Amino acid sequence: MKDEVLKHLYDIREAALAIKAFVAERRFDDYSKDELLRSAVERKFEIIGEALNRIRRENPSLMNRIRDHRDIISFRNILVHGYDSIDDRIAWGIIEEDLDRLLEDISELLP
Repeated sequence: MKDEVLKHLYDIREAALAIKAFVAERRFDDYSKDELLRSAVERKFEIIGEALNRIRRENPSLMNRIRDHRDIISFRNILVHGYDSIDDRIAWGIIEEDLDRLLEDISELLP
């Protein structure tokens, strides 16, 4: 695997772990009322989506090993281009339901 792809995988892992740390011991109500927290989480989701987008360009076959990669990239695009229509419940749902699966997939790809 190319070094650049590995770098993107590490970036994804670090951003996902940061999200988990940001929201540790927080509830949705905390998240929805804290603009700084929401901004930090959204930025990390943008990094994850962009890193996946770059991997898709550099090594498209690798994407088959990352569940929901299309949805993750689409979510990144919504965050960047549709920032005014973000539903906090969707972001929180992704944190609760999908982030651990992404971490599993990325961990399997990293040496």
